[in-house]
Amino acid sequence: MEAWQDIQPLSERDKNRLSRRFTVDFNYNSNHIEGNTLTYGQTELLLLFGKVIGEAQVRDVHEMTASNVGLQMMGEEAAMKEMPLSQHFIRTLHKTLLREDYTVYRSLPGGQQTSYVIHAGQYKTRPNSVITRYGDRFDYALPEETPSLMTDLVDWYNEEEKLGRLSPVELAGLFHYRYIRIHPFEDGNGRIARLMVNFILSRHGYPMVVVRSRNKQYYLEALHQADIEVGPVPADGAHAELKDIKPFMKYFTDLVMNEMYNDVLFLTEKNENVWWYDGERVAFRSPNYSKVLNLMLSNPTLSFSDMHEEIGISIWAIQKLVTQLTEKKYVERGEKDGSWRVFITPSL
Repeated sequence: MEAWQDIQPLSERDKNRLSRRFTVDFNYNSNHIEGNTLTYGQTELLLLFGKVIGEAQVRDVHEMTASNVGLQMMGEEAAMKEMPLSQHFIRTLHKTLLREDYTVYRSLPGGQQTSYVIHAGQYKTRPNSVITRYGDRFDYALPEETPSLMTDLVDWYNEEEKLGRLSPVELAGLFHYRYIRIHPFEDGNGRIARLMVNFILSRHGYPMVVVRSRNKQYYLEALHQADIEVGPVPADGAHAELKDIKPFMKYFTDLVMNEMYNDVLFLTEKNENVWWYDGERVAFRSPNYSKVLNLMLSNPTLSFSDMHEEIGISIWAIQKLVTQLTEKKYVERGEKDGSWRVFITPSL
């Protein structure tokens, strides 16, 4: 946190670099955790340039676009620090993510079909639960409990924020856990929880964080271990204290530290051979990787022969480098125009 504060205030260039990186990373990962099939590259082109490339489900495209609108809405609300948190804002955020009501169809064990409506911006009207990876059924708050538990949650948050007894990390982590144990909506609860975590961190001057989909198992396991400590009663989870959720707070504190460290590194490290991709620092051993990437960025229509002329290494060596970059999904070549698209970000 001291290192983060030392680089404040950020220049407009650094703000834009961090915002651009976070926009893609957060939306991609938060939706990918829930099953969205857009790739990292597709997400970047959609959110930053409004383009859809390759095969993509219409629902996934709309979901990702709505997610970004929700992220912007959350940021604007967090900036109004004098405004207390309200249930109306949480419900509006949910309506923004889901866009509209829709019907879900399910097959019952006997082969019969059933259906129910997912309501955008409204608390659940039917019980919800999850089957853990251990095969146990875990119930969330009942529909009739939800309004009062959400009132308790929002009132608690506003009071604790005034009192200042909890650090922003503790406040955000405990809010996330309590919210998830209520699971107030029929869909989208995880995405809302991750937005609200960043709402709280941002309000208190902390950089926002990304729960990486590649580490989904650690995220879910930390929640599960906290659930074991708290017990199965939803109301107990909705009123849990820090001492009750140590496994999740350990995970969450490590997440915040790691994300903050990487943000500081991303903004301060000046090394032409260091790049960033989905929150990971990529240090190339050969400067030729960076030379190829920079050429692709400056002139996306360059051929291998052009690169050979610019860099001075063999076409075979360039093809090998590009193959490795493509396999890592750092770059891809457009099928129609043959131009290069670069999804890895330079540190300079």
